[in-house]
Amino acid sequence: MSADQRWLILSHGFNMDGRAASQTITDKIPYLLKAGIQPTVFSAITGIQDQRFLHRQFLAWGPSAFRFDFRHWFANQYGRGIAYKIMTGLISTLLSPFIALEKLCLGYSSQWSWAMPAFLHGLQLIRSGHVDVVYSTGGAWSAHLAALWLKKATGVKWLAEIHDPMVIRSSPEDIGTAIPKNRDARFRQYLERQMINHADHVWWFTEGALYYAKQRNPLLNTAGYANGFVVLPGAEPPGGLASPKPHVYSSTLNLSHFGSLANDRSLSTILKALSALLKKYPEAKESIRIHAYGAALDSLSIEAIKKGGYEDVLIAHGRLEKDPQTGKSGRERVVQKMQDADVLILLHGNDEWCAEYIPSKFYEYLWTGRPIWGITHHNPQLDGMLQERGAYLSQVGDDAGIKATLEKIWLDWKNQGLIEPKCQPMSVDQAVVRILNNQK
Repeated sequence: MSADQRWLILSHGFNMDGRAASQTITDKIPYLLKAGIQPTVFSAITGIQDQRFLHRQFLAWGPSAFRFDFRHWFANQYGRGIAYKIMTGLISTLLSPFIALEKLCLGYSSQWSWAMPAFLHGLQLIRSGHVDVVYSTGGAWSAHLAALWLKKATGVKWLAEIHDPMVIRSSPEDIGTAIPKNRDARFRQYLERQMINHADHVWWFTEGALYYAKQRNPLLNTAGYANGFVVLPGAEPPGGLASPKPHVYSSTLNLSHFGSLANDRSLSTILKALSALLKKYPEAKESIRIHAYGAALDSLSIEAIKKGGYEDVLIAHGRLEKDPQTGKSGRERVVQKMQDADVLILLHGNDEWCAEYIPSKFYEYLWTGRPIWGITHHNPQLDGMLQERGAYLSQVGDDAGIKATLEKIWLDWKNQGLIEPKCQPMSVDQAVVRILNNQK
């Protein structure tokens, strides 16, 4: 373990219930504390304040970030009822001209301005002698920007954790070195170089992400330069899950998806395969149910529902928030629904950067004891992890393969012979050990 004990953790979305970028760092905290690390956390006001250590929450200074942060803060304090709709609508109206001006002048993603209060308060803390290490983590790249400024201003030791690819590639031949037209993309490209040049240790979450970072940044391949590595983030048992609940077959085959949806990550892919299945097995329509938790349906899914008459087949439950009656967090409620599923759907997307990305939900799925149906794209690492643990696997764009997999799931369920996955979850302790060992 490192002799440096006092860590300033910069994480915009710290303690935001159900957010992947939050879980990535909050799940590590118990292990960091056990290792003797004394953390101070700087975050936005969007999450719940942690009482175990000093956790300071700052408003971003830009109008678009303020609007985003205010919405989440108000929801945490007062819920998402009528007052929420009135107040957030009013704030949006008041800030809209300033947001337009911000986008016109800068063109950065909304959270960039959180870097300013994080930097100023961090600078004060470092100069007062209370920080040995700065640890920045995404999603929002403002945490890395603040850490870069702190590194340049003070020389403090800097650990950088890149949650998602900072440079988005458009094709297999593209390694991300061309100058993007989008100003935010240009800045992220610049920030990645700065992180590699100045951070003492920097790591990525997939082998693909590190591979392409090395193609863009020759310094990572220099002999003797070994600060770039891969950390598989893992996940803690979601919602306090102690052990998987035994699977029970019911009168319906429940396929459940958790997390965000978009036109490039759409349940319409499965509805298209379902249409082919129903031509062969018409009775399946009465038995198959597809559940979507965590987000609104994407437009392609909505169109496919209307076209196929699948209003009773695909059920959108929306985001599961904390239940005030039971006290269960959104994460605890989610794991209950995961346990109710027969098969868990893992949609990877169809963008080229999927080669550098593993959905964080995958690590939670591994704890549930339920088979996963992964529909993946250009990611041998993810495919290998799914196959090792026992899963249904399809590839994006392979319509025949997706149809065949859905038919296999249907027949396996009818015969009460769904794949029994190997229970090989990946805890967060292995990630913390790797981080601490690599900075000795």
